[in-house]
Order: sequence, then structure tokens, then C-alpha cells
Amino acid sequence: MYLQAKRWTNTVHRPEIDKFIGALTRQRARKGVFLTTSDFSSGARDAAAGLDMKVVLIDGRELAQLMIENSLGVNVKDVYEVKQVDTDYFIEE
Repeated sequence: MYLQAKRWTNTVHRPEIDKFIGALTRQRARKGVFLTTSDFSSGARDAAAGLDMKVVLIDGRELAQLMIENSLGVNVKDVYEVKQVDTDYFIEE
């Protein structure tokens, strides 16, 4: 498996994904992951779909979600308590 990560603010377009697929092909790789802090154009997503190899595209939004879910590179800022009424407290015995 091969990984490419881009810290971009601009959208990643198809030519970048085509280059990545070419590099995977030259290495005879079956899987690749392309990460970006920005997003992918529809052409880039189309390029990654329907291949003989598996190419996973992870955009900035999904990357942030994965970081939060796995507590990677994030800190807890606030903790909130959610309370509900204990109805058993009010039952007379």
C-alpha cells in the first residue's frame, strides 16, 4: 500500500490523481491512499473510481473526522455534562 499526503488549500484535480495512479502502477501496487487537507474535484473522484486497484481518497473533512474519532493530533477543549431528571427520586415508598 502506498500513501500520498498533500497539505493544500486548493482543490485536488484529476491530473494529481492520475499521477498517483501512474506511480502505483509502476510499483505494481494494489492499494493506495491519497490524503489532502482540502477537497477533491469530481474529476479526481472519477479517476479513482472503477480501477483494478483500490485508491482511497480522504479529503480534509474526512481526515478531521478520522483524527477526532481516533484522538490523533487533537485535544479535548471542553467536556459537557448532560443531565436528566431521576424520576425514582420522587417516588414515595
